[in-house]
Amino acid sequence: MRRIDIREMVESVVREVVQSIKTEKETRKNGNVLFVFCDSSAHEPFTDQFIKLKNANIAYDILFLDGETSSWLGMQRVESSGSGRIIAADEYSPAAIELPKEYDGIIIPEIDLDNAARVAMGLKGTIKAEIIFSALMLQKFILIGADVPGIKRADRRCLKTLSLPAPYQKRFKNYAEQMNELGVQFELQKDLADKVIEQFSQKIEANAPESLESANEGLQFYEDSLLFRKRLLTAEWIQAQSHIPNNVIYVAKGTIVSPLAKDLLKEKKLTIKIAKRDE
Repeated sequence: MRRIDIREMVESVVREVVQSIKTEKETRKNGNVLFVFCDSSAHEPFTDQFIKLKNANIAYDILFLDGETSSWLGMQRVESSGSGRIIAADEYSPAAIELPKEYDGIIIPEIDLDNAARVAMGLKGTIKAEIIFSALMLQKFILIGADVPGIKRADRRCLKTLSLPAPYQKRFKNYAEQMNELGVQFELQKDLADKVIEQFSQKIEANAPESLESANEGLQFYEDSLLFRKRLLTAEWIQAQSHIPNNVIYVAKGTIVSPLAKDLLKEKKLTIKIAKRDE
């Protein structure tokens, strides 16, 4: 008997994990964006913004620059496709110019004088320049941090300076204005997530009532309470119910209740009862 209980527990946990993975994949329905960061630590101040995007069902990937012409997207090394250079480090890794095809928008929290000049002049040769060029060609939205010094993080560390000289600052401002004319949007770094959500606001609003409707679709009742007919009762199903009559859920004999569902039942003070027969 004990062995059966453990096996059922393992099954319920596995199903819960599979359901969470499925839910994670479905978050792409409201939008999918790519963040391009200068290095592997530049994303840390944006943790709260990532939470905002996740709560709005907007998926995001992070690209870490390894240099001017190479970067990392997960375990894939992306290479610039400049003259005489390899397009990708292996057959599965995309070229920088291919990346925007997989996303609805590109977010670059920080851009420097060199890359701004390339974009303004229509030149390529670096990861950021090629991504922006491709996104503009594909008419994807591009957000760039407006409150940036225009000097690379690596250069700031090397030269021990935080800003460009006045002549370069003026040149950087001119490049930013030209980029804006091309369709690039400049926003404060702290507002980037909010601006991304604005881009998908219509889709978010359209999906909200639909998801609520589907969550309650096909509900059946037993003795004036909800009747759950499936094999595994999950926390997601309980959370999706806007109203549970009499705080009772009837289930068929042998129904498995996941650990997270059990915790939620206790939290919501709900009761599980066995239906006498399959109505």
